[in-house]
Amino acid sequence: MGDTADKTQQDGDQHEGHLGAVYAASSPEEVAKRYDAWAETYDGYMASAGYRHPSVCLALLTRHLPKGEGPVLDAGAGTGLVGEWLGIVGYPQAVALDLSEGMLAVAARKGVYASLHRAALGGPLPFTDGEFAAVVSTGVFTTGHVGGEALDELARVTRPGGVMAITVKDTVWDGGFSAKVAEMQAAGVLRLIEETAPYVSMPGEEGTSPGRGIVLQLAG
Repeated sequence: MGDTADKTQQDGDQHEGHLGAVYAASSPEEVAKRYDAWAETYDGYMASAGYRHPSVCLALLTRHLPKGEGPVLDAGAGTGLVGEWLGIVGYPQAVALDLSEGMLAVAARKGVYASLHRAALGGPLPFTDGEFAAVVSTGVFTTGHVGGEALDELARVTRPGGVMAITVKDTVWDGGFSAKVAEMQAAGVLRLIEETAPYVSMPGEEGTSPGRGIVLQLAG
């Protein structure tokens, strides 16, 4: 019994270390390296923490994208937590994008994506203009990851009238993301059509700060 308790504590400490490490990363390369190290145990940890972002984003997506429309870009797909559900709720054409090779390797084993691509949000994306009916992005716009600078490219690869369902941590929202959305709205590129109330993404993880889900619709 004592050995089991010790192992549980050790596993918890290891996962908290992974979470703190990715938040503290100072470059995209460092973020990728730390997610690579976490990939094989990531799904189990997020389940135990009660991770809410995928459910919130899927709910938003189904409200604004007709069933069967596609393809859908899972931007920051990780291990495919959202991808596993896209086909179930009516969007079988899904494409994965992530910075971490290790996370994409786990996602690939699930067989839910038509293709998988390694690239960093915030830089050029390997897709054509208007390629996707929608973008879904969960847990990416958060501490130590990426901010509003990624929206221009995500908007470019989303077709006119398409939608982007995104979760955004409050610190990122207040730190320039909301201003970027306002700028793009003023320019007629997109509009904010839904915003959830703030919520904690991982209620099983102490000290997690809140975020929100939003839906942006491209002009068209």
